[in-house]
Amino acid sequence: MLNMLILEILRKYTDEDHSLTQQEIIRLLDINYGMDCDRRSVKNNVLSLKELGYDISMEKGYRLLSREFDESELRILIDSVLFSKSITTKQAKSLIEKIRSLASNYFNAKVSHVSNLPELSRTLNKQAMYSLDALNDAIAEKKKVSFIYNQIGTDFKLHPKREEPYIVNPYQIVANNGKFYLISNYDKYDNVAHFRIDKMTEVRVLDEKVKPMSKVSEIEKGLNLPKHMAEHFYMFSGESVAAKIKTTEDMMSELVDWFGTDFRIIEKNEDSICIRVNCNQEALRFWGLQYGPYVEILEPKSLRERIAEDVNNMQEKYS
Repeated sequence: MLNMLILEILRKYTDEDHSLTQQEIIRLLDINYGMDCDRRSVKNNVLSLKELGYDISMEKGYRLLSREFDESELRILIDSVLFSKSITTKQAKSLIEKIRSLASNYFNAKVSHVSNLPELSRTLNKQAMYSLDALNDAIAEKKKVSFIYNQIGTDFKLHPKREEPYIVNPYQIVANNGKFYLISNYDKYDNVAHFRIDKMTEVRVLDEKVKPMSKVSEIEKGLNLPKHMAEHFYMFSGESVAAKIKTTEDMMSELVDWFGTDFRIIEKNEDSICIRVNCNQEALRFWGLQYGPYVEILEPKSLRERIAEDVNNMQEKYS
């Protein structure tokens, strides 16, 4: 066990800028593990670790130079967990501790503030991670799934939308706005349906094989995920429409944030630009309301009229 204990000490107490002497390693072995060791054993075990491929420097003390993840990668992983709304607070804290265990104490000192961040809005569903695991298995095995789909009541608890389980063909899991969604299909329809995984309970993998994507009109040529996500940024189901939007050039950053680069600028003058984009109609309705002061939906006409009706209803509420 000695070489593994020495490796663990090097993981915790060294990095490119911090080293340990043989005597310090001997002291930490005694304090942390109650293990007696001499200087020769430390050197021999470090040499064995180097032969196994670990990047350990023996100049001016012992240092573990490279790890499975560098500090910037660990920081990305921690931030991803912190801002995910698909896991519970308890699960988030546990995951962050596991990620931090991959780094040295010096890195952990830099990110110690993460435990003091205010509570984020997280899922109320303690089964969410288990549901995610079952759905992954179903997609890999090309099997249908059944589940209870829930909504949040005024008691801040999950309540089934209906007693009968949903049975769908699962195709892909995606992350959007801090939540996981299942891209799927109902057998009796030929379109795509989206479900928030943190609203699913009692997920079961069924024996029945999934319907091939080739029989689902929206994805009959396969699922182009970047295109699908750009067209369904609020994860509404339904077909996409060709839309014409009038806005200003300084809105380009927001347009790219929401639509990616899959839109065309069809008109441009000093005061405005017009773009053409394919997007889910219901998603575009809410997007148009969100950016109301800065954009104008010109086409399709039915959507423009729906937004005008929404604006009139809002005016009545706020007048």
